[in-house]
Amino acid sequence: MHKEFDLTGKKAVVTGAGRGLGRDIAVGLARYGADVTLWSRTITELEETATLIRAQGRQAWIESIDLADIDRLEGAARRAAATMGRVDILVNNAGTNKPQPAEAVDALTWDTIMNVNTRGAFFCAQAFGKIMIEQQGGKIINMSSQAGKLASLNRAAYCASKGALDQFTRVLAYEWAKHNITVNAVAPTFVETSMTVNMFKDEAFTDYVFGKLRIKRFATMEEVTAAVIYLAGPGADIVTGHILYVDGGWTIH
Repeated sequence: MHKEFDLTGKKAVVTGAGRGLGRDIAVGLARYGADVTLWSRTITELEETATLIRAQGRQAWIESIDLADIDRLEGAARRAAATMGRVDILVNNAGTNKPQPAEAVDALTWDTIMNVNTRGAFFCAQAFGKIMIEQQGGKIINMSSQAGKLASLNRAAYCASKGALDQFTRVLAYEWAKHNITVNAVAPTFVETSMTVNMFKDEAFTDYVFGKLRIKRFATMEEVTAAVIYLAGPGADIVTGHILYVDGGWTIH
């Protein structure tokens, strides 16, 4: 294994790790040597992810956490650090979305998306940031989206949530660099997962997406995970405050 990507002995936390992209990221971190604490709301899904990690000879721990419940985050972060001995990497992946035309967005949907994607993600980063300040080192990787930069049809609340996440990523990077903490984000285009497969059955929607992409296909989970592995590894020690687009060229224009 090239040392630039070697995570041997590192201790990581992945939120939203029960399925889809979060699961792929967690297993990917383990494949490169990390032990991983897994957070999401559903214990049975977390147990499945943990089994995949342990099959690679790495350790895995699970806890049921809803990022919208910010009062629990600091205590849970402290438990993870105590269990693992430290926290070297946080992948702030948990998120939610409900597409709606702007004129149809209701307050409950707006608040739900903001409470997870922005408020929860920020206070999760803050909780682990405090631990990393004490350690004088660590890496935080927030999961953003191309929607944080560009307008996307029927996603006013989602775009707003990810735009805010991009900005606090930059601010945390600016403030915490003196503590040897890097803070970055990965911003994919539409990714093929079990949760997005139904969207891609809509011919009008796929035509819209392919009309924007310069590389005419959806991203894969493995490609997004690869971006996370890069930012988590020593090869990216000087990279901070960066939004890494895995977007097939969508944000070029």
